[in-house]
Amino acid sequence: MKLAIISDIHGNLEALNAVLADIDQQQVDAVYCLGDVVGYGPNPCECLTIVRERCQKVILGNHDQGVLFDPEGFNVGAERAIRWTREQLERHDQRSRHPDDNLNDFLGELPRSFHEDDILFVHGSARRPLDEYVFPEDVYNPLKLKHIFELVTRLVFQGHTHVPGVFTVAPEFVAAAVGPNTTEVRMVLPTTKAMINVGSVGQPRDNDPRSCYVIVEDFATVRYRRIPYATETTCAKIHGIADLDNFLGDRLLLGR
Repeated sequence: MKLAIISDIHGNLEALNAVLADIDQQQVDAVYCLGDVVGYGPNPCECLTIVRERCQKVILGNHDQGVLFDPEGFNVGAERAIRWTREQLERHDQRSRHPDDNLNDFLGELPRSFHEDDILFVHGSARRPLDEYVFPEDVYNPLKLKHIFELVTRLVFQGHTHVPGVFTVAPEFVAAAVGPNTTEVRMVLPTTKAMINVGSVGQPRDNDPRSCYVIVEDFATVRYRRIPYATETTCAKIHGIADLDNFLGDRLLLGR
């Protein structure tokens, strides 16, 4: 099986289109999305519509849930973006003439996780699928990782931190470092347990502004792909929306 996994699009239409164009060249069997389709970015409705059409599996992220309910645990800028996003989805659904096109209903029906045999797919972690961050520096908190790994059968694919790489039971974090002049790095997955963070399509935070997603082959190897997109275009869109902080656009240019 050859699977493309994307996550953390965050309303970034330019990034999503660039990644899907690359996926179209990879001859994959399916595309899975690990949540946070919306939040932060200027094109939430367009991104949700595309993900609904293109992805065989989609799970709920914490920003997606924040749009549906009262947002909790977000900083001021993120909460403002969520409330603006909620308005965009409500306007879209009010204009829509087809019940199947209701974006809030689509979000409301998304699961928080799903399994395929001994493989788990979540947004946050195996312990708290929706909102637990597992950062690279958590290798210095072995008790936390031990408790999470106790809930892992074999592999977990996750997003949320926007930092791509693989956690092993050692514990160790192996960063998916793709050089500036290359597009891809291939990593062999451990035969024991591992957690694989697939990175972010729409808001990378590892100092590389290129979009990140993964191609998984037979759950034995993972290929991290970095795809350039029109960051300046997305940044300008964000700057043009009063309810979105300029910082949300500026950070895209730096991959932070």
